[in-house]
Amino acid sequence: MLSHLPEVTQLSPRQAQRLVVLLGFVGASVARHYQEHVTGGIEHPEHAFDRLTVGAAEIPFRAYFAALAKHTGTGHYDRDSYASLVRWNVGTIRVRLHGEVVAELPGLFDDGRIRSYTGTVGEERFFLLVKQGEAVELAVNELLCPLTRERASLIGEDARHRVREATVLLATLRKLMVDFAALPPEETMPPEMFMDVFRQFAAHWTPDDIPPSGALDPEALKRDFLLGLAIDGYDQQARRLFPALLDHERAELDELMSGPTLPQRLLAEIGTDEHELRLSDDGDLRRLVAHHPALIDWYRLLAMHARASGAHLMLSKKFLFKPQRRRDEEGIGDRLLVSNRAGTTGMTETFLERVTRARQNHALALLRPVLIAESPDSGPATAVRSGRDAGTPVLVELAG
Repeated sequence: MLSHLPEVTQLSPRQAQRLVVLLGFVGASVARHYQEHVTGGIEHPEHAFDRLTVGAAEIPFRAYFAALAKHTGTGHYDRDSYASLVRWNVGTIRVRLHGEVVAELPGLFDDGRIRSYTGTVGEERFFLLVKQGEAVELAVNELLCPLTRERASLIGEDARHRVREATVLLATLRKLMVDFAALPPEETMPPEMFMDVFRQFAAHWTPDDIPPSGALDPEALKRDFLLGLAIDGYDQQARRLFPALLDHERAELDELMSGPTLPQRLLAEIGTDEHELRLSDDGDLRRLVAHHPALIDWYRLLAMHARASGAHLMLSKKFLFKPQRRRDEEGIGDRLLVSNRAGTTGMTETFLERVTRARQNHALALLRPVLIAESPDSGPATAVRSGRDAGTPVLVELAG
């Protein structure tokens, strides 16, 4: 197949993007099987491609892939990435809120297929879930990003409307993950398949490169920097992932990382900060909320952000950390190629728990005692994935 591929300059940028998707799967397969079956392959993953050449000119595979990635004009990494594996691969996802399209995440193929390593239904549904989640996150960020503009009010009616709608969308995101976890294994992906087959394709192409991972979802990263995450070094952790992001994603994140978070802007607008909140008693907090009812909307948004994070942690535990802990207890051990004791970017269960707690201890968490009368399940209606439940506020649909 490789010998018949055209010169990169003969392709349009869109054709180059499609070929990046396809060759990303090829490269991942070659890297995985080489390292699993060749002694010393894990230490020197780059040798997996030594004998692979492309076209009549016999261009080395990785040089061809790098040129192809550059030709897309997107700043794509010189190996497979989250962008090509999920966003470009899966068809266009649209998010409708109250019947209106509020976000669209395009795909590159219009044949209705979801490309995968193994061709199994569970793998395709997993890719679909991840892109659905990113599309909902995009809708959330599209609502919130205008509030970062200079002089934008965060307590006016427009801001409160945006915050309430974003909360409904985050409830959608949470429900997508909870529903996926509740499906029987034959309709999702058994943990053994996830750990021993799917994840093992996230092998290195060169030492210390960045394999594709859900941690590279740019909309999730943007939301953390919009809403704030009080963890030392989190910005450095995000910057470490920059090479595997696209140009515009790096630029957008860099801008968000350099400014105050929305909760910080909110508190400044009403003339207080987190330190003053800590010094306030319940009576002070009640008076503050009564004077600025927008705080209730913002509190609910941050609380739902934390609940969505909890659903993601639950998925990670169900499909990865708990099964691996059982293997360790039974003396089975870990996979040599891609460890199942951490995510592919190195995030451990302990770190994800810490991140989830940090989202729960958000900038307005000190208001919790005076808002405790509200049930955590009250508020925004949850969302759906199919037109059968079109009476609810949100529809996340795969175009075509």
